Amino acid sequence: MAQLIACDIHPLNNLRVLNYLRGPLGQNEAAVRAWYAHWIGEGFRALEARVQAAPEASQGPFLGGTRPGLADLCLVPQVYNARRFEVPLEAYPRVLAAEAACVALPAFSATAPRG
Repeated sequence: MAQLIACDIHPLNNLRVLNYLRGPLGQNEAAVRAWYAHWIGEGFRALEARVQAAPEASQGPFLGGTRPGLADLCLVPQVYNARRFEVPLEAYPRVLAAEAACVALPAFSATAPRG
């Protein structure tokens, strides 16, 4: 799950890619937001299916069960960015549950972006 987030979701939606879309490719902000929403949706759909199929995930609120793991660490910034780009997230209840469980922990909340 961590690789799905870190290798499939994040690289397509990082600032360098988004700025390339805006700059050299001349895309307006609406097109950039559509790009972002498409790829975060593709990734979150795959992640949601993976979490629902993982028996250990049903044991707790985190992607891997009762304790946060590497996938959760990778997930939190992607959910933050999805909200920043106003991507609807209702279709991803397990993703949202894992993110909520993470940000309730001091280690996550202390390092959350402000703004």
